[in-house]
Amino acid sequence: MSQYVIILQAGKESHEGLARAYHALLYCKDFQEKGHGAKLVFDGAGTEWVPELMKPEHKLHPLFKEIQTTGSIDAICDFCAGAFGVKDLAQKSTIPMRSEFQGHPSIAKYVSEGYQILVL
Repeated sequence: MSQYVIILQAGKESHEGLARAYHALLYCKDFQEKGHGAKLVFDGAGTEWVPELMKPEHKLHPLFKEIQTTGSIDAICDFCAGAFGVKDLAQKSTIPMRSEFQGHPSIAKYVSEGYQILVL
């Protein structure tokens, strides 16, 4: 089976960003249920979603928690969480902050591990 890393870069300021966040979670679940490896990375403006999705009242919270319990949410970009002002809130999640490549998660590491990259 194939392995995929889904990188969510869309911010939370628009309806389109909400759709991208939803689809990042949905695709991750779909890959998992079909037996593919799947990891989700919050990067760029996508780091803004972590504190939002942690809120129980957010409509995507149940799907976020479901994906989180499978261990498929792999990383939050350390640099970007700081740049977008959500680092303190993001650190309250159980999702690792990654900074292997110039403060960001190493995308090359995922490719070396056989993952295909999808960016939303």
